[in-house]
Amino acid sequence: MSTKALSRFMQLLDGSFPSGIFVHSFGLESHVVLGKVTRIDELEIYLHNIIIDQYQKFEFSFIERIFKHLYENNLNALLREDNNYSAMLNFEYAKASHTIGHNYFKHINKDIEKTIVKEYYSALLKKEGMGNELAVLSAYAYEIGLDKELLMMLWCKKSLITLSACTLKISRIKPSEIQQMLFQFDDKIENIINKSHQHVENFNPLFEEVVYQHLHLEPKLFMT
Repeated sequence: MSTKALSRFMQLLDGSFPSGIFVHSFGLESHVVLGKVTRIDELEIYLHNIIIDQYQKFEFSFIERIFKHLYENNLNALLREDNNYSAMLNFEYAKASHTIGHNYFKHINKDIEKTIVKEYYSALLKKEGMGNELAVLSAYAYEIGLDKELLMMLWCKKSLITLSACTLKISRIKPSEIQQMLFQFDDKIENIINKSHQHVENFNPLFEEVVYQHLHLEPKLFMT
């Protein structure tokens, strides 16, 4: 894999850059308010459950399917997968994914060489596809030679870092504890990626149970 591919994705996934990022909290605020996440070990369990119940079954599976259609040069299946992904999200989540995807698209839609990526990006310009964040990034990863497993790792770690940074604002967990805990996730994420589900599912018990326990709090989208 080229160094340039890794360098570009480090830049794209850096939330401090104006292209923006977003992460759905899946009830983090409710967990903190209800006293379920007050210590570093509880935050670790919370993040691990998000990876298992959300990313492994949904986002990782979606990336797998997008890469499959890219390898097969199947534009229709690629667009259908992109649109189905939006249909499985709640409105605010889908809107954010679409917005950030198009922000990425503005930066990366230059000097594209692979035919299927050109066709997909052309379809986005014609508004024939939703252009979700992970679909746009997966196509670009395929274009520049970044393998899907590393894309999943980088995207997931970005999400965990963003969530953990927001935890600093709403809990008393120390930054140094969070840094050490995040280091320990690398091997866990790699093992979970290797066990990604074949079919995309969007039921997250972590989200459903806690949100309904606290009717005055809703999960937020952390955005920059």
